[in-house]
Amino acid sequence: MSDDLDDTIRRVDPDRWLSSRFVGDAALRADVIAIYAYDHELARAPKVASNSLLGEIRLTWWREMLDEAYEGRHVRHHPTAQALADVIARRQLPREPLEAMIDARYRELDATPMTDAEALEWARGTAGEAARVVARILDPNADSARAVLPGATWALGRRPLPALAAVQAAVARRDARALSAAAFPAVAHAALVLHPARSELGRRLRLTLSVARGRI
Repeated sequence: MSDDLDDTIRRVDPDRWLSSRFVGDAALRADVIAIYAYDHELARAPKVASNSLLGEIRLTWWREMLDEAYEGRHVRHHPTAQALADVIARRQLPREPLEAMIDARYRELDATPMTDAEALEWARGTAGEAARVVARILDPNADSARAVLPGATWALGRRPLPALAAVQAAVARRDARALSAAAFPAVAHAALVLHPARSELGRRLRLTLSVARGRI
């Protein structure tokens, strides 16, 4: 199952998949991929639904899945749901950031363009909270809150909101430097939007340099 999720993330989320390659421990890496798969499923909810009500139903489905996982009940048969439930139990993850990732997706059900403030809040709640969870998985002693803004900056750079990402870059870089070497792959992909590379080789070299220096 984890190989299937890994293949999916490699296809739909190549930046974060690449950053996960810098996690040496295979079990930790699989847990990281499960978080990205969860974020991918949440991102799909507003995109595949034909109207906002159906989008809300999809997001509610994932909130109910969290209920099952945190209440120790049988988790619905879905590869990402089951992988996430395993990570929650194994890593003793708090519910708050995983729920925040759901809450942030509701803004995408509204077709009204986001203001800069709304976009930053959205980015923090989606990729930012995902980065926080991943940092906690990689290093339980890390100040995982430091991963939120670098993760959000990556999301803003891809939306694309590169100007807003650039505004956040200085603080994002500071926070990324504050992370431990073990936790840093949680935010390394932000380097790919702050320093774009044209080729696949260039992207890999950019990430390698970022991880080696502990900077985005």
